[in-house]
Amino acid sequence: MSFDDNSGRRDNRRFGGGYRGGGRRFNNDREFDDRPKPVETGKEYDVSITETSRQGDGIARVDGFVIFVKGGQPGQETKIKITQVGRRFATAELAQ
Repeated sequence: MSFDDNSGRRDNRRFGGGYRGGGRRFNNDREFDDRPKPVETGKEYDVSITETSRQGDGIARVDGFVIFVKGGQPGQETKIKITQVGRRFATAELAQ
């Protein structure tokens, strides 16, 4: 005698799996930080490159906002030009 009412399929509800979208749950009501960013595309800023990203770009911050600087090296004090601003970070290049 079987207590399985899924027509022979294994019941995974105990393990977060299952057939109804089980597993990790995401909160679709999560609010994103839509406050104005401290940098703008096309503008130049004086920054200090503090570290290197996994891809080899330099990392700088303006008011805590992360900026990935192509060609930047840690310890470098330089002027950068913002090329793109996203929700969580910006990208920039070294200004000339």
